[in-house]
Amino acid sequence: MSSSSFSNATLIVTGAASGIGRQIALQASERGAEVIAADINVKALQETREIALNQGLRMEVHELDVADKNAVHDFADGIIPLLKGRKLILVNNAGVGLLSGNFYHTSEEDFEWLININLWGVIRMTKAFYPYFIQQNQGHIVNLSSVFGLGGFANQSAYCTSKFGVRGFTEAIRMELLGTHVHTTCVHPGGIKTNIVRSAIPKGSVTTAGMHEKAIVSFDKVARTTAEKAARLILKAIEKKQQKLTIGQDAKAIDLITRLFPVAYTWIFKRQMDKAFKTS
Repeated sequence: MSSSSFSNATLIVTGAASGIGRQIALQASERGAEVIAADINVKALQETREIALNQGLRMEVHELDVADKNAVHDFADGIIPLLKGRKLILVNNAGVGLLSGNFYHTSEEDFEWLININLWGVIRMTKAFYPYFIQQNQGHIVNLSSVFGLGGFANQSAYCTSKFGVRGFTEAIRMELLGTHVHTTCVHPGGIKTNIVRSAIPKGSVTTAGMHEKAIVSFDKVARTTAEKAARLILKAIEKKQQKLTIGQDAKAIDLITRLFPVAYTWIFKRQMDKAFKTS
């Protein structure tokens, strides 16, 4: 898919109210795509649309909770008839973070809440539009995993589970789609300058406001890639039909170390994290 072919495509992006999702919506529209931006945060989603309008861009916005199975399928039922055979690019970007301490202190309810958005949201959206992809035998499915889908990290059991799930799901359908013209990309961003940590909900008996503030400070130190750059790289990966994309030098390093030391990486990263914690 070349840059010019965005003008012949409809791009749907979830989590478009801010961060990477907002930038994908804006940049895809700049490239001529018909953009449908979705998010549960209606106020911020309207801000995305206003930015687009101020730049002379067109964008359709929809309120959507990807954790709501019926809402997702109603959304798809309303959109698919309007596509009329156009190439579809589906970017499953919506996701949330959770601050709850280690697995012992993470409740089943909180774990399930995160999985329902980060993993089931991806599965539901893909399932809802999958018949259209198969019927048209063209298009692209982009699923946002994370560096936490490359390696398991302490105090991130729910998030890692969701992002490993996104990775496994994407790689499974990648194999199923071999021989078709429907392509997939699994994206593993490292530290991206977004609000995911600021908007993460502190839960659990051991999580305090001070811990949340410390997590924000620590994240800001490692979040070196802008959302604008991340979106640009994702759109470029779509153009090149790139199946796996790591974003940021941190992501590339984690990817390499976890592949070279599939077990020992746990100790390697633990020492680095302990060192960083002592000096922070």
